[in-house]
Amino acid sequence: MLEKLKQEVYDANMELPELGLVTFTWGNVSGIDREKGLFVIKPSGVEYSELSASDMVVVDLDGNVVEGKLNPSSDTPTHAYLYRHFLNIGGITHTHSPWGVAFAAAKMAIPAVSTTHADTFYGDIPCVPALNEDQINSAYELNTGKVIVKEFENQKLDYNAIPAVLVSQHGPFSWGDTPKKSVYNAKVLEVSAEISYRALQSTQADIRLPQYLLDKHYYRKHGDKAYYGQNSVKSM
Repeated sequence: MLEKLKQEVYDANMELPELGLVTFTWGNVSGIDREKGLFVIKPSGVEYSELSASDMVVVDLDGNVVEGKLNPSSDTPTHAYLYRHFLNIGGITHTHSPWGVAFAAAKMAIPAVSTTHADTFYGDIPCVPALNEDQINSAYELNTGKVIVKEFENQKLDYNAIPAVLVSQHGPFSWGDTPKKSVYNAKVLEVSAEISYRALQSTQADIRLPQYLLDKHYYRKHGDKAYYGQNSVKSM
Protein backbone atom coordinates (compact mmCIF):
# COMPACT_ATOMS: atom_id res chain seq x y z
CA MET A 1 0.00 0.00 0.00
CA LEU A 2 1.01 3.63 -0.57
CA GLU A 3 3.78 2.48 -2.91
CA LYS A 4 4.26 5.91 -4.50
CA LEU A 5 4.54 7.55 -1.09
CA LYS A 6 6.95 4.86 0.09
CA GLN A 7 9.21 5.71 -2.84
CA GLU A 8 9.00 9.43 -2.08
CA VAL A 9 9.83 8.85 1.57
CA TYR A 10 12.68 6.50 0.69
CA ASP A 11 14.13 9.01 -1.77
CA ALA A 12 13.86 11.79 0.82
CA ASN A 13 15.59 9.66 3.46
CA MET A 14 18.41 8.89 1.04
CA GLU A 15 19.03 12.62 0.64
CA LEU A 16 19.98 12.94 4.31
CA PRO A 17 23.42 11.30 4.03
CA GLU A 18 23.96 12.86 0.60
CA LEU A 19 23.44 16.32 2.11
CA GLY A 20 25.60 15.60 5.14
CA LEU A 21 22.66 15.83 7.53
CA VAL A 22 23.03 12.45 9.22
CA THR A 23 25.75 10.28 10.70
CA PHE A 24 25.15 6.53 10.89
CA THR A 25 21.36 6.10 11.35
CA TRP A 26 20.71 9.37 13.19
CA GLY A 27 17.75 10.72 11.27
CA ASN A 28 14.44 9.96 9.62
CA VAL A 29 11.94 11.32 7.12
CA SER A 30 8.21 10.62 6.89
CA GLY A 31 5.41 11.57 4.51
CA ILE A 32 1.65 11.51 4.94
CA ASP A 33 -1.38 10.59 2.84
CA ARG A 34 -4.00 12.90 4.34
CA GLU A 35 -6.94 11.22 2.57
CA LYS A 36 -6.10 7.82 4.01
CA GLY A 37 -4.95 9.14 7.38
CA LEU A 38 -1.72 7.14 7.14
CA PHE A 39 1.92 8.07 6.94
CA VAL A 40 5.11 6.35 5.83
CA ILE A 41 8.32 6.53 7.85
CA LYS A 42 11.84 5.12 7.82
CA PRO A 43 12.40 1.97 9.91
CA SER A 44 14.35 2.31 13.14
CA GLY A 45 18.12 1.86 13.23
CA VAL A 46 18.64 0.52 9.70
CA GLU A 47 21.74 1.68 7.82
CA TYR A 48 20.91 3.91 4.87
CA SER A 49 22.95 1.71 2.54
CA GLU A 50 20.71 -1.25 3.44
CA LEU A 51 17.37 0.49 2.92
CA SER A 52 14.92 0.06 0.05
CA ALA A 53 11.56 1.64 -0.65
CA SER A 54 9.84 -1.58 0.41
CA ASP A 55 11.38 -1.24 3.89
CA MET A 56 9.41 1.94 4.60
CA VAL A 57 6.78 1.40 7.30
CA VAL A 58 3.13 2.49 7.04
CA VAL A 59 1.58 3.69 10.29
CA ASP A 60 -1.66 5.38 11.31
CA LEU A 61 -1.97 8.73 13.07
CA ASP A 62 -1.81 7.01 16.44
CA GLY A 63 1.54 5.50 15.50
CA ASN A 64 0.24 1.95 15.03
CA VAL A 65 1.93 -0.11 12.31
CA VAL A 66 -0.44 -0.81 9.43
CA GLU A 67 2.06 -2.39 7.05
CA GLY A 68 5.74 -3.27 7.27
CA LYS A 69 8.07 -5.98 8.47
CA LEU A 70 10.40 -3.65 10.38
CA ASN A 71 9.89 -1.48 13.44
CA PRO A 72 9.18 2.14 12.52
CA SER A 73 11.44 4.95 13.67
CA SER A 74 11.51 5.48 17.41
CA ASP A 75 10.46 9.08 16.63
CA THR A 76 7.16 7.91 15.10
CA PRO A 77 5.01 9.29 17.98
CA THR A 78 6.55 12.73 17.45
CA HIS A 79 5.79 12.64 13.73
CA ALA A 80 2.23 11.43 14.40
CA TYR A 81 1.55 14.23 16.89
CA LEU A 82 2.87 16.89 14.51
CA TYR A 83 0.73 15.52 11.67
CA ARG A 84 -2.33 15.62 13.92
CA HIS A 85 -1.78 19.27 14.84
CA PHE A 86 0.07 20.88 11.92
CA LEU A 87 -2.57 20.03 9.36
CA ASN A 88 -0.94 21.59 6.30
CA ILE A 89 2.30 19.65 6.40
CA GLY A 90 2.98 16.66 4.16
CA GLY A 91 6.43 15.56 5.31
CA ILE A 92 8.67 15.70 8.39
CA THR A 93 12.43 15.37 8.78
CA HIS A 94 14.37 14.82 11.99
CA THR A 95 18.17 14.92 12.11
CA HIS A 96 21.05 15.33 14.51
CA SER A 97 22.91 17.67 12.16
CA PRO A 98 25.78 19.17 14.20
CA TRP A 99 25.24 22.91 13.76
CA GLY A 100 21.55 22.59 14.56
CA VAL A 101 22.29 20.33 17.52
CA ALA A 102 24.84 22.86 18.80
CA PHE A 103 22.08 25.47 19.14
CA ALA A 104 19.72 22.86 20.62
CA ALA A 105 22.37 21.84 23.16
CA ALA A 106 22.75 25.49 24.14
CA LYS A 107 18.93 25.80 24.36
CA MET A 108 19.10 28.69 21.87
CA ALA A 109 16.93 29.66 18.93
CA ILE A 110 18.72 30.06 15.60
CA PRO A 111 18.52 33.82 15.01
CA ALA A 112 17.66 35.30 11.64
CA VAL A 113 20.93 37.06 10.84
CA SER A 114 21.19 36.46 7.08
CA THR A 115 19.06 36.53 3.95
CA THR A 116 19.98 32.85 3.52
CA HIS A 117 17.87 32.24 6.60
CA ALA A 118 15.13 34.69 5.61
CA ASP A 119 14.57 33.05 2.22
CA THR A 120 13.02 30.07 4.04
CA PHE A 121 12.26 31.02 7.64
CA TYR A 122 10.21 34.09 8.54
CA GLY A 123 12.00 34.77 11.82
CA ASP A 124 14.13 32.90 14.33
CA ILE A 125 13.91 29.12 14.38
CA PRO A 126 12.63 28.54 17.91
CA CYS A 127 14.15 26.22 20.48
CA VAL A 128 11.54 24.60 22.69
CA PRO A 129 12.19 24.02 26.40
CA ALA A 130 13.88 20.82 27.47
CA LEU A 131 11.56 18.03 28.53
CA ASN A 132 11.43 17.34 32.25
CA GLU A 133 12.07 13.96 33.86
CA ASP A 134 8.40 12.97 33.96
CA GLN A 135 7.90 13.88 30.30
CA ILE A 136 10.93 11.82 29.32
CA ASN A 137 10.09 8.78 31.43
CA SER A 138 6.38 8.61 30.60
CA ALA A 139 6.05 9.09 26.83
CA TYR A 140 9.24 10.71 25.59
CA GLU A 141 8.63 10.86 21.84
CA LEU A 142 4.95 11.80 22.19
CA ASN A 143 5.82 14.54 24.64
CA THR A 144 8.46 15.83 22.23
CA GLY A 145 5.68 16.46 19.74
CA LYS A 146 3.56 18.09 22.42
CA VAL A 147 6.23 20.58 23.51
CA ILE A 148 6.84 21.56 19.88
CA VAL A 149 3.17 22.29 19.21
CA LYS A 150 2.75 24.05 22.56
CA GLU A 151 5.73 26.33 21.87
CA PHE A 152 4.34 27.39 18.50
CA GLU A 153 1.00 28.11 20.18
CA ASN A 154 2.59 30.01 23.06
CA GLN A 155 4.71 32.16 20.78
CA LYS A 156 1.87 32.50 18.24
CA LEU A 157 4.17 31.27 15.48
CA ASP A 158 3.00 30.18 12.06
CA TYR A 159 4.34 26.69 11.40
CA ASN A 160 3.99 27.32 7.66
CA ALA A 161 6.22 30.40 7.80
CA ILE A 162 8.74 28.85 10.20
CA PRO A 163 8.82 25.20 9.09
CA ALA A 164 11.36 23.96 11.64
CA VAL A 165 12.17 23.84 15.32
CA LEU A 166 14.90 22.81 17.72
CA VAL A 167 14.18 20.61 20.72
CA SER A 168 16.48 21.59 23.59
CA GLN A 169 19.37 19.20 24.17
CA HIS A 170 18.09 17.01 21.32
CA GLY A 171 18.02 18.39 17.80
CA PRO A 172 16.12 19.76 14.80
CA PHE A 173 12.76 18.82 13.31
CA SER A 174 11.61 20.36 10.05
CA TRP A 175 8.57 19.94 7.85
CA GLY A 176 7.13 20.90 4.49
CA ASP A 177 4.35 20.14 2.06
CA THR A 178 6.24 17.05 0.84
CA PRO A 179 8.89 14.76 2.34
CA LYS A 180 11.48 16.22 -0.04
CA LYS A 181 10.60 19.77 1.02
CA SER A 182 11.03 18.85 4.67
CA VAL A 183 14.57 17.65 3.85
CA TYR A 184 15.24 20.90 1.99
CA ASN A 185 14.17 22.84 5.08
CA ALA A 186 16.40 20.65 7.26
CA LYS A 187 19.40 21.53 5.10
CA VAL A 188 18.60 25.24 5.13
CA LEU A 189 18.30 25.05 8.93
CA GLU A 190 21.75 23.46 9.15
CA VAL A 191 23.34 26.05 6.87
CA SER A 192 21.60 28.88 8.75
CA ALA A 193 22.78 27.48 12.08
CA GLU A 194 26.39 27.43 10.89
CA ILE A 195 26.14 30.97 9.50
CA SER A 196 24.55 32.25 12.72
CA TYR A 197 27.13 30.53 14.90
CA ARG A 198 30.07 31.93 12.96
CA ALA A 199 28.54 35.39 12.82
CA LEU A 200 27.83 35.45 16.55
CA GLN A 201 31.43 34.41 17.23
CA SER A 202 32.69 37.30 15.10
CA THR A 203 30.97 40.26 16.75
CA GLN A 204 29.07 41.45 19.81
CA ALA A 205 26.94 43.78 17.70
CA ASP A 206 23.23 43.29 17.12
CA ILE A 207 23.26 41.51 13.77
CA ARG A 208 19.63 40.44 13.49
CA LEU A 209 18.02 41.25 10.17
CA PRO A 210 15.91 44.40 10.12
CA GLN A 211 12.24 43.58 9.62
CA TYR A 212 12.11 45.15 6.17
CA LEU A 213 14.93 42.91 4.90
CA LEU A 214 13.39 39.82 6.49
CA ASP A 215 10.07 40.74 4.84
CA LYS A 216 11.69 41.30 1.46
CA HIS A 217 13.51 37.99 1.29
CA TYR A 218 10.76 35.86 2.75
CA TYR A 219 7.90 37.31 0.72
CA ARG A 220 9.72 37.45 -2.60
CA LYS A 221 9.69 33.64 -2.43
CA HIS A 222 6.54 32.93 -0.41
CA GLY A 223 4.21 35.92 -0.60
CA ASP A 224 1.16 36.52 -2.78
CA LYS A 225 3.38 38.60 -5.07
CA ALA A 226 6.36 36.23 -5.05
CA TYR A 227 8.71 36.66 -7.98
CA TYR A 228 11.64 34.34 -7.19
CA GLY A 229 12.19 31.41 -9.56
CA GLN A 230 10.31 30.11 -12.60
CA ASN A 231 7.09 28.97 -10.88
CA SER A 232 6.44 32.03 -8.76
CA VAL A 233 3.16 33.93 -8.55
CA LYS A 234 4.51 36.65 -10.83
CA SER A 235 5.89 34.29 -13.49
CA MET A 236 2.65 32.30 -13.53
